[in-house]
Amino acid sequence: MARRVGSRLAGVALLAWAWGGGGAAPLLRNASSPPAAWASPGGAGAIPGAPTVDALLARIDQNLTFETRTATLTMTVTRNGRAKTYRMRSWSRGADEAAIEYLEPVRDKGTKMLKKGAELWTWMPAVERTQKIAGHMLRQGMMGSDMSYEDMMQASAWRSLYQGSVTGQETVEGRPAWKVELVATRPDVTYARRIVRVDVATGVPVQQELYAVSGMLLKTWTMSDIAEIGGRAVPRRMVVEDRVQSGSRTELTFADLAFAVPLEAEIFNVRWLER
Repeated sequence: MARRVGSRLAGVALLAWAWGGGGAAPLLRNASSPPAAWASPGGAGAIPGAPTVDALLARIDQNLTFETRTATLTMTVTRNGRAKTYRMRSWSRGADEAAIEYLEPVRDKGTKMLKKGAELWTWMPAVERTQKIAGHMLRQGMMGSDMSYEDMMQASAWRSLYQGSVTGQETVEGRPAWKVELVATRPDVTYARRIVRVDVATGVPVQQELYAVSGMLLKTWTMSDIAEIGGRAVPRRMVVEDRVQSGSRTELTFADLAFAVPLEAEIFNVRWLER
């Protein structure tokens, strides 16, 4: 029987990592060696040597949650063979506060986005207007990408939206990974089912498949180019692919990653958008 996921899950989702992590988590002393506490206690249906879901997700949190973080992001959106690249600066504080300012291209420079809890705003300099993203707009792709606003808003709530189990071990790009299956506990959840593959050595969720209630595969996303920064295993490249719309792909890369940095409180105020 699937166990209810009790660990924080803010860091698991790709967008959660792009925008913000969870609260403070203990740093890994050795990001390449899984702790002994991962071992399953056994029991009916248990996979020998497999971690419990809670232990596995706690390890993910150790890597992908933080109090504060800054980064420079490059996002390349490919549709119908045409690619458009954006460069952004991001600031994050815990799971609930994050801000992004677009630096390039010139036509989008100065566009800003602010996430505070369950609310999301955007500032568009071309029309000099702040707009709150709500309702059906949350299902739209962020700047035309394959990552919806709704992806971002639900990322930190997995612990209350899904039940999960470790179903086996597979190989992802030549490395062993635990396979985790998550099933939604509510009918209004965007993705009724998720399959996540977590790298055994680093605890990074390197691959995800997102399914509709019908069983249709909607999206896949991957995390790669993992480096140890500040005592944690950090993915510096992510790719999201739309499996419904052929040829739609979004790649996100990170540079200048810094953790535990002091941030101006004003950044996380709606007034900052128009500053």
